[in-house]
Amino acid sequence: MFRWLWASAGLANLGDGIIITALPLIAIAAGGQPSEVALVTTAATIGWPIAGLHAGWVVDKIPPHRLLALVNSARTLALIGLTLSIAFETGVLVVTLASALIFGFAETLVDTALIAGIPRTVSRNRLVGANARIEATVNINNQLAGPPLAGLLVGSAGLLAATTGAALYLLAGVAALGLMHSMRRSHSEYLTTADSTAPAIDNSTGEGGAEIRVRDGILFLWRHRLQRELTLMTAAMSVIWGAWTATFVLHAVAPGPLGLDPAGYGLLLTTMALGGIIASMFTERLQTRISPTSLLFIDTIGTIGLVLPAALNAPVAVVAAGIVLAGSGSTVWRIIVAVVRQKSTPLHLIGRVYSASRVISWGALPLGATLAAMGVGPLGLTSMFWIESALAAGISTWFAIRMPTLRSRMDEAAAPAPGEMLFNHKVDNEDAEG
Repeated sequence: MFRWLWASAGLANLGDGIIITALPLIAIAAGGQPSEVALVTTAATIGWPIAGLHAGWVVDKIPPHRLLALVNSARTLALIGLTLSIAFETGVLVVTLASALIFGFAETLVDTALIAGIPRTVSRNRLVGANARIEATVNINNQLAGPPLAGLLVGSAGLLAATTGAALYLLAGVAALGLMHSMRRSHSEYLTTADSTAPAIDNSTGEGGAEIRVRDGILFLWRHRLQRELTLMTAAMSVIWGAWTATFVLHAVAPGPLGLDPAGYGLLLTTMALGGIIASMFTERLQTRISPTSLLFIDTIGTIGLVLPAALNAPVAVVAAGIVLAGSGSTVWRIIVAVVRQKSTPLHLIGRVYSASRVISWGALPLGATLAAMGVGPLGLTSMFWIESALAAGISTWFAIRMPTLRSRMDEAAAPAPGEMLFNHKVDNEDAEG
């Protein structure tokens, strides 16, 4: 079953990489003003702040495999509309904005469904490998392959880019249908082989059979000590990453100290994706030799490596090495935290818990960027990098102090849950029996 989920994720993420890059270029080709082009990017990224929590509710209500098919179909139709608009040169800017908005909201559903789908398609002892494969695919397709392809396809006012994106989302939807068929077959086999005397488990709703509520995911996240602490640490590091992202371009591009041109700056940033790809290839193997908490601690060191070279005004080679280390560490962090969440969260809550965690942790990125924008004027660029480095060192120190406690809690999370089942027997059965 996992191969279908993996295929859908790969195709959709290649489409994401192309479309998120192509949409602003299409807006420029359509004669959009700078503010209108910026609005396209805003529309494409506003989904998580507005609808992130509700995406978790939807994923916990609708089977992830069905949702992937529906949402990718909707994205296909949106891009077909954009393709026709470009071909007939009618309302291109308006349709581009609408497509960007659909893209942004669809991404919240697809990303959440993907995380919720992994524990439904593999056993617990394969979760690390499955998450690592998904992470590697996202890094390769979304960050490395997609943007350059968009640049090649965006000729003819973006017609080829829109058409290619529509085709990729269509294929992602077909892969989701393959997953749906595979899960139906597995469900039938489960019913055939299951012990008829075993008690039925209905994990579709909260306590007392209550209706599915957004707040249940927030409450579970807050009451789960391990997930709460990891989410807050992620948010703290996201503040640093947001601040670095907002200020590093001033350091890297001429007349900044590194003196790079825009092309060189873009190439420097791709080293982060390369670090992530390398890390995702070896995470499963590393976990057999190094404890998960030690790997997470190494990521906190990677965040220091991200910001300290700029504070020290180090040469490009050292800066690049720090970015590779940071990209590797952040990938390992996402994989391990995803596995912790998947192992310690009931299936009926996993969508809402994931979305609550992501809204908190990713919501800290613009906070960091805003603080950096406010501070860089009065304090200066170098001072900001030193502040970011000090915060990163503080988080790393705090994590080192907390390691024994976190290690024991992660061991508890890794223990098999009583009566663990592959399916959410209310939500998944709606499709399997349909």
